[in-house]
Amino acid sequence: MANVTTDAHLGEAYLWTLYHGSSSLMLLDTTSMKIYFGFTVAGNRATIETARRVVQLLEGAGHEVLTRHLVDDNAWERDRLITPQEIFARDMKWLQECDLFIAEVSGSSFGIGFETGYLLGSSHKKAILFFRCEIEKSISLLITGNTHPNCTLVPYGNENEVENFVRDSLSSGSSHFEAMAGSA
Repeated sequence: MANVTTDAHLGEAYLWTLYHGSSSLMLLDTTSMKIYFGFTVAGNRATIETARRVVQLLEGAGHEVLTRHLVDDNAWERDRLITPQEIFARDMKWLQECDLFIAEVSGSSFGIGFETGYLLGSSHKKAILFFRCEIEKSISLLITGNTHPNCTLVPYGNENEVENFVRDSLSSGSSHFEAMAGSA
């Protein structure tokens, strides 16, 4: 599994990659992908601005974010306009059709845990999970301890680190996200 870790020993936070086994970090290409972006609707939405920024960067690069409504202020209300069964069917369809799963899991919810586990257990698709370093202890150990070879954990200290990770991934010639989705 490739983990991205924050190294603050030099006075600035640098994102760097640790490679484990034969896995390598995945980045985004200019090829358009369908991305399932996970973000809590009913849980703690304190990282909504970070989530919105990720969606904005992905869409700005030409990718389709199937779940972009999750970063809207009225996400909870909109999801209540349809039945729970319709939400389940819709989200399962999107998980099947996505090329890549990205989630901001700091406000962890049962839904994000279910989506992550379902995707990793039922497919060869890749997942990238962002979470705030300072609340790591309050996030499920099934998330922070995830060693699945198709999952990359990205702990971060501030929104700029997430933005830099996504920007670097988008601007990389060998695109991590696209390489990740292409190997599924």
